[in-house]
Amino acid sequence: MTEIDENLVRKIVREVLAQTQTDQTIDFQKKGGAVATSENASYNGDAVPEKNVSWFQSVGLAKPGYSKDEIVIAVAPAFATVLTKTESGVSHQEALRQMIAGIEEEGLKARVIKAYDTSDVSFMAVEADHLSGSGISIGIQSKGTVIIHQKDQEALNNLELFPEAPVIDAKMFRQIGKNAARYAKGDSPEPVSQPNDQMARPNFQAISAILHIRETHQVVPGKPAEEIKVTF
Repeated sequence: MTEIDENLVRKIVREVLAQTQTDQTIDFQKKGGAVATSENASYNGDAVPEKNVSWFQSVGLAKPGYSKDEIVIAVAPAFATVLTKTESGVSHQEALRQMIAGIEEEGLKARVIKAYDTSDVSFMAVEADHLSGSGISIGIQSKGTVIIHQKDQEALNNLELFPEAPVIDAKMFRQIGKNAARYAKGDSPEPVSQPNDQMARPNFQAISAILHIRETHQVVPGKPAEEIKVTF
């Protein structure tokens, strides 16, 4: 990988974060400071048309599940249809395939939804656990940041958080799925081991910020999550 000058990284990150904050402030003012709901979902002019992906198809609005053996995986607004792989180079299709396989290996089943009204992985997971029959969910951003969450917990009070997207490989995605299923069964699994790469953050800061901005451009405030049919 080409080495990135740290000063340049910091400059780019400051610029993109400043722009994001400005955009969010303007958007908030346009809504009159109100929080959008499904009844007043706002069109996002920054969003680009989603690509039609054969293995990843919307089948309608996401609805609450009542099966105690299901885990709901919430993917971010740009996932698969705008962006296609994580920072670690794992395709979105493979990331989902591995997580679902891990869940199924524990004897449970997975359901996939796509969140549109937030790009924050914690709030995606909260939306998902309210739709999950087991109350356990997984949230994943397009860049690869992942969280395992439990219903009735605060957004940032997670079961496991995987913030270093550049080090999450296919094997880790599978183990994340397995652990989510174990939580749903009432077990207390050992947290998934996360590699400690001290260069991951400085090397990927700019890329991560840009991917998050691209993700945020796909957010449509108040738009309900959609049920996704995945075919591998």
